Amino acid sequence: MRHITCNVNNLSSLLQLAGGFILGIGLWAWFEKGTFDNIAKVANVPVDPVLIFVVVGAIMFILGFSGCVGALRENIILLRFFSVVLGIIFFVELAVGVLGFVYKDWFRQQLDNFIQANIIHYRDDPDLQNIIDFVQSYFQCCGGEDYNDWENNIYFNCTLKESRGSREACGVPFSCCKDQGNNNVLNTQCGYDVREEEINDIKLELDSMNPDQGCVPQFEAWLQENLFVVAGVAIGIALLQVFGIYLANSLVSDIQAIQALW
Repeated sequence: MRHITCNVNNLSSLLQLAGGFILGIGLWAWFEKGTFDNIAKVANVPVDPVLIFVVVGAIMFILGFSGCVGALRENIILLRFFSVVLGIIFFVELAVGVLGFVYKDWFRQQLDNFIQANIIHYRDDPDLQNIIDFVQSYFQCCGGEDYNDWENNIYFNCTLKESRGSREACGVPFSCCKDQGNNNVLNTQCGYDVREEEINDIKLELDSMNPDQGCVPQFEAWLQENLFVVAGVAIGIALLQVFGIYLANSLVSDIQAIQALW
């Protein structure tokens, strides 16, 4: 029984530390942005990408805390909570994986809708902006299906060029530009005017953009190329969860067996 208690405690402590770290990053990002300084920013919390860190971190921390305390105090309620929640997470992940394979076209559409929705709010949140720039730079893509998706963002909409004279109008973010190789100076204006019809062909001939490579097809290609790595990581996480469920249930059985002797 002692070695099972130690294993549950070690696994729970690791989960608790990881959850606390992720939660800390999320809360720090919120305070840095002054999210709670006024009501207007609090209202935008549901669309803030930092919310993912806060929710995931909080769940991991609470789950790790319940497993750790449950093992040390031999508390059956906390251990069962740990086991049940871990089981729910496991089956949710399994369901998402199966449904993602069976209904891949639907998931592809949802991914595209998600990207389109976030393109609209590109300038509204610095964290969201950094995430989009990272994704477009890493996958060498632009927009959801193609670079014309940036027409949906008010700052890059072509109508602003005439009405307000916006410099970013009819353009795309700099993260849509191709890697300039050894050029250490970041050209943040490389995406200006690339969607303007009279100069669009010239821009494309310069081969400085990734115009036709949307992030959805690029992500699909990346997933196919790294399928074994992704599958290996997913299986590893699943086995760790199953191991945690097994340890928690074994410890509960041992505790109940000892209590039956009283």
